[in-house]
Amino acid sequence: MAHHSSMMDYTRGTSSSSGRYGHRKSSLALTPEEEPLDSCPRLVSDLKFPNLLPPNPVIKILIAFCKNDPVFEALVNASHRLSLEPTFVKSAESAIDAFQNPSSGGHHIIIVDARYPRTIEAEALGRSIRNSKGSQHTTMVAVVKKSVFEKDDTAVISLLDVGYNRCIIESPHVSICSSELRQIQHSLVRPQNVISTQQALYTALHRSREAVIITDDTLRAQYANRASERVLNMKLDEIVGRSLSDLVTADISNILSHTSRYKDYDGYLTTRRKSQESSQIHVRAVPVSCIGRNPTHLVLILESSSSALVSTNAIGEALQTLPQGKEVPRGSLHSIRRGSFDVRSIASDGLRRTSLAKLSSLPLEAPITKVLSLLAQVQENCSLDEAKLLDRVMEFLKREGLYSPQMKEIRTEDPVATDLIGALLTQGPTNILSSRRSSNDSIIRGGGRPSTGSIVFNKTKESSQLSDLLQTALDWDFEIFKLEDLTEKRPLVCLGLELFRRFDVYNTFNCDEMTFKLWLIEMEKHYHSENTYHNSTHAADVMQATAVYLQQLSNRELKIMDRMDEATALIAAATHDIDHPGRSSAFLCNSDNTLALLYNDICVLESHHAATTFRLTLGDDKINIFKHLDRDMYKLARSIIVDMILATEMTRHFEHLAKFVSVFGTDVESKDPLPPDNDDNQILVRRMLIKCADVSNPTRPLKFCVEWARRIAEEYFMQTDEEKRKNLPIVMPMFDRTTCSISKSQIGFIEYIIHDMMDAWNSFIEMPEIIRYMEFNYSQWKLFEEQGINTLSDIKRKQMSLTEDTASSISLEEKF
Repeated sequence: MAHHSSMMDYTRGTSSSSGRYGHRKSSLALTPEEEPLDSCPRLVSDLKFPNLLPPNPVIKILIAFCKNDPVFEALVNASHRLSLEPTFVKSAESAIDAFQNPSSGGHHIIIVDARYPRTIEAEALGRSIRNSKGSQHTTMVAVVKKSVFEKDDTAVISLLDVGYNRCIIESPHVSICSSELRQIQHSLVRPQNVISTQQALYTALHRSREAVIITDDTLRAQYANRASERVLNMKLDEIVGRSLSDLVTADISNILSHTSRYKDYDGYLTTRRKSQESSQIHVRAVPVSCIGRNPTHLVLILESSSSALVSTNAIGEALQTLPQGKEVPRGSLHSIRRGSFDVRSIASDGLRRTSLAKLSSLPLEAPITKVLSLLAQVQENCSLDEAKLLDRVMEFLKREGLYSPQMKEIRTEDPVATDLIGALLTQGPTNILSSRRSSNDSIIRGGGRPSTGSIVFNKTKESSQLSDLLQTALDWDFEIFKLEDLTEKRPLVCLGLELFRRFDVYNTFNCDEMTFKLWLIEMEKHYHSENTYHNSTHAADVMQATAVYLQQLSNRELKIMDRMDEATALIAAATHDIDHPGRSSAFLCNSDNTLALLYNDICVLESHHAATTFRLTLGDDKINIFKHLDRDMYKLARSIIVDMILATEMTRHFEHLAKFVSVFGTDVESKDPLPPDNDDNQILVRRMLIKCADVSNPTRPLKFCVEWARRIAEEYFMQTDEEKRKNLPIVMPMFDRTTCSISKSQIGFIEYIIHDMMDAWNSFIEMPEIIRYMEFNYSQWKLFEEQGINTLSDIKRKQMSLTEDTASSISLEEKF
């Protein structure tokens, strides 16, 4: 049919005697240029800003129907009547596979039978398609029953919300289906073809050597290409969304006055570079009207007037940005804050200045050698006393364990705290535990939970409760144990899907929802349900805390975590304790477990968690959530996930904390700007985020804090029982179920681990509720100890009173 001839049939032609030009043979009149040129005079702006010819291929249509009924037959016949290229499938999985097929996929129209949700879950399929790479210009149509339109529009709205462009009423008549398809073709497919061409233009802009920024008519940046990062010395996410007045020091009203009259602007501006240096740039601003007659956007072309010169104060500025000298942390953040160098314990007065030549001659250069070189340059022009002080500073910097912690002595009258804290921070096969408190260490036993298949919840009262509960997924007092009950101890899948949806993880990974669902099912299957603490509920709890922290960072507009950072943080949280059977690393080492031998008694469980995550994910294409990432993006995602999982190892707790504090500080009242956003700082934030999420139990409402304490104590007791049975070294002798005080263990844990870490974290993200809950819980554990509430049976009885006594649920605002 002539209706479907290709855009390639368009011929420009020459003017004839009648003055008319040749025209395109295709009926898909996608742009104004398709009209005869003498019928509508061309505007100057049309010539100045020519349009890109859009693609016009044969339209491919994917029809997903569970059965070949009259409605299906009518759509098939209508597709053939309009010369469309149809593909037929009978399930959601087949539809996803067909669309993602690299040779025959990429359909322009997808029609889904939404009349029978038990057979084809149209909403889930819609989300999966929309989260697939290349679906942004695909038109999705849902076929619904007539009663849906007549009785209630809720179902239609739900379908539109998940990505469908249109809902049509079922019809067995070919003529009606043909009319619907033709309207879809004209009103939806054509505009999408035009829009799709923009990607080529933006790609060209992004690769251009000229710095280009596109703003709205108020000079707020809507787009910036890669070259603009170099000119402004800022990252793209720091440019887009900001006003030009925030990026330059000059008055921008001149630009607005010129361009508002549709005149180009040509002049110079001074930029505010992140290094605090000023730079002159040449700016050309071109107004563009996308809608109406007045300019709606401005295209700014930036050119550096000259290359940046090295400031004479560069060395001084570099020294000013170095962390202030601090004593090696000894178990409490207070020692970091008040620390100072003990100059008497360093080198003698005979110590001479470091040779800059030796440093410069090294074939490789590390960041610390750059610092030492800068200090050596400063020494050349300072007094003898100052040079001696710098010698002592440099001696500190040359030490290998710059941030290695030394354990602060714990009160001998508190043996439970000594047992727990000492065990957490010691590595290796000794009588001292080398594990983290909350999630890292285990022995590896065979089995794990049997396969659960797919998660299906019946339309019951429980499913309604589950839906209501997931609405609160970003609340700090989220009912994690209620989720555990409603999902029959499978909370990770439900919560994971909800959080992945909220943080747009599917689009970030260019992967469909079904793949993520199967991935979550497989990950949860490898958590051991027999563990009282290290099970999938703990993983879901850490994932939920991570999501709340990410939301808070977003609310504060701290542009440290981009979408890939958020996605990988949630993935790392979900798998950070996978295959953890509830025993410590010290137990593994003491029992000569194969994993301890494999990892040389170092970071045994964290290494196993990270390795298991990728072994399972990459081993099955059906659950491979990384399969649509390019090589570089996959490597980035993998490095972030592995680093975050390894950061949960508690033996390096004070090292990570000291580094975080040295960069971001701890003064809540400080209004100083955050340090420059760079890769090292992002690593520090990611590590601190998952560490705080991993041990967030004491910062939750009391009823949750008590339940988590009961669960971890039971797991530690089980380890001690097993060590006694097998005549192994007892890692934590005080954790004997007949003598241990759970209250004392929590008091010590909050005092020596949680308090300072959460204080530093709160000063960064500004979540005062975590401090209020922590302080209240600490006071309650003290009260429990005074009241003799310290055994497992005592804690269980206390939990019942917390649940039954409504007076105990008084809000924090009433208590503080």
